[in-house]
Parts: sequence; C-alpha cells; structure tokens
Amino acid sequence: MQNKLKIINDPVHGFIKIPHEILFDIIEHPYFQRLRRISQTGLLSLIFPGAKHTRFHHALGAMNLMFKALETLKLKGVKISKEEEKAAMLAILLHDIGHGPFSHALENMLMDDWHHEKISILLMNRLNKEFKGKLNLAIEMFQGKYHRPFFNQLISSQLDVDRMDYLKRDSFYTGVSEGSVNVERIISMMNVSDDELVIDAKGIYSIENYLTARMFMYWQVYYHKTAALGEHILVQILNRAKYLVSQNIDLEAPSNLKYFLVKNKFDEATEEDIRRFTMLDDMDVFQAIKVWTENDDFILARLCRTVIYREFPKSIISSKPFSEEVLKQKVEKVNQYFNIENGEELVGQISRSLLPYDTEKQPIYLLEKSGRKLKLEESENQILFGCMENATKKYIIYYPREIESLK
Repeated sequence: MQNKLKIINDPVHGFIKIPHEILFDIIEHPYFQRLRRISQTGLLSLIFPGAKHTRFHHALGAMNLMFKALETLKLKGVKISKEEEKAAMLAILLHDIGHGPFSHALENMLMDDWHHEKISILLMNRLNKEFKGKLNLAIEMFQGKYHRPFFNQLISSQLDVDRMDYLKRDSFYTGVSEGSVNVERIISMMNVSDDELVIDAKGIYSIENYLTARMFMYWQVYYHKTAALGEHILVQILNRAKYLVSQNIDLEAPSNLKYFLVKNKFDEATEEDIRRFTMLDDMDVFQAIKVWTENDDFILARLCRTVIYREFPKSIISSKPFSEEVLKQKVEKVNQYFNIENGEELVGQISRSLLPYDTEKQPIYLLEKSGRKLKLEESENQILFGCMENATKKYIIYYPREIESLK
C-alpha cells in the first residue's frame, strides 16, 4: 500500500507535512497538478527574475500554515476535531484551484466574468463528487457557511493564511525583503473568542508589521509600474486576439486556448468548457504569444513582442490622472509615426489603488488578557494605523518609446 503521509521540502517554510491521506490524493489529482503550470505572479519575472514560482507552491505553503495555525489554537484549548482539521486544510489547499493562466490578469478574459473563486467552487464540487462527499465540510468552510466562523477567517480574511504565505513567498522569490513577514510569530499570537479569529493583544506590533509589509509589497512589487503594465498588456493581447478571431481571421494557437478565443457565451459552464479550462495553463498562452510576434496584425504582433522580447513601452506613474488631452496627443503621434489609424490600441492609462487595512471588511480583533475583544484601530498601543485606513491611488500612462523622438 502506498504511503501517502509524505513530507515536501519547501524553500520558504522548510518541511511541509501531509498529515491526511485525502490531502495527498487531492494533490495528485490532475486539477491540482495543473497549478504547477500556473504562475503565482503572472509576468512579474520580467521585472524580478526570481519570481518564477507557481500556484502549486503557494497552495502547499498555505496548507502548511493552516496546519500550524490549527496546532497553535489546539494548544490554547480551542476544540478542533480531526474532521475539522482535515476540512480546513482541504479548503485552503483548493482555494486557488480555479485560477486560469497568468492568474488575475486573464480571469475575466477567458470566460467572461467567471471569477476564479466561482470556478474554484465549481471544481471543488466536481472533486467532491469524485471523492464521494469527503469535501462537504471543506466546501462549507470555504464558502463561510460553517457554524464556526474562524475556519473561514483563516481561509479568507485580512489575516488569512493565504495572504501570509503569498507575502512571505513572493518576498522570497522576488528578493524584496520589505515583504518578509514573521508568520511564525503571527500564528503563535492567534486565538479564538466566540468562535471568531482574534489575535492576542501583545501581538499588535507583529500585525502592524504584517499590514505595512503587505502595503510595501503591493506598491513595490504587484503594483510596480512595469508589473502593472505587463498584466494590462496580457489582457490587451487576448482582447486583440479575440477581436481578430471574431473578424474571421484565423489565428494559430494551442487548441485549448483557441477554444476560449472562439467561444463567447459562458452563462453556464458546460462539460466541454470545464474540460478545456482544466487543460489550459500558462504554456498555452505563452506558446500563442510567441507565435503571434510574427502576426500580420501590427497591433497584436507589437503587443506580443513586448512580452517575448521585453520591449516595454514608456510608462510614467503619477498620483494624479493624466488628462484626455495628453492621451489624445500621444495617440496622434503614434498614428503619425507608425502610419496607422488605431494608435489608441498602443496608448493608455491604467490605475491601481490600495486600502492597506479595511476597518469594515472583516476587521482584525485583539484579545486582551481580561477576555475583552477590541478592534485593531481601537487599541491604545497601535502606532501605524493612521497610515493604513486611507486608500492610495496611482495612475500610469504608457505609449511607444519611438514617439518621444517626434517634436
């Protein structure tokens, strides 16, 4: 009989245990193995060359942190059954199962507005059928329907193990040390009060450090102007490809990607939609982009060359939006320089905004020794909270570098 209680060596967390056989069975499933071919950070490796890690890495890391969090809570007297532990670990293991190629960049492109969480639930239900109902509790927890809310808060909240893993992992692989958080310290401070997740009050500075690390990672890494542009260009490439296909232009592409370029109606996911989606990964998209660098369509070829040869357009970041007049001038110059009429396809403005800590959406609660619960922002000991309750927005304008030579 096969030993399924494996240990996996992870560069970020060290050895990861698989304490339940069903976890191993899920990891071995083709739906989960596909995550090895889905990048965790899209095109971020064009800016931070080390950022080549995958959703597969991340899901295992998050499962490991869930195990550690539950062990901590048990030591503090929180009653957690074997079934609850198993379900929570399954739920976090599968939380990203619905991600498509290049993750967030393309999720609304391929299947209209089929958000990855919607596809995750759909795939979880299919796995549940295959595993004869063994995922019932995991799905309940994932959807926040279980009567003990702290399980869902560990999966999805402002202090969940998903965020903790991706911050530490992305910081490790990008080499941006500002994002490195002390997850062991945060987990050791976790507690439960009235079945809600709380943090022992003495852990307040670790929490503030975690929130600021997340803020720095967003502005330094995820919202880095070239990273934001790379994500935007990926969407533009598929938009352009879909448009050309709708004009009956035959585009060479791997069959699973071609299926989504041709199909436009996704009210209900059909069997074939799901089969194709679970076969689709970064490699299909990259293969197509590589081929399209030679395409006859000037716009598509140019956008694809941006990605393959890292020929990024000029970009400028600002805290104020750029005027329509500025954009119009750039478009006119592009049309003139390249002798085209659709220069607006190569010029644009994108924006990114971040609210480091949302006081309304699942706030973080501190637990004092007296047993009193209070929100993070109500603590007399907090020192950084003032910088975190306001959203920051940045605007990025981009245009071909060649037009800078035009007067």
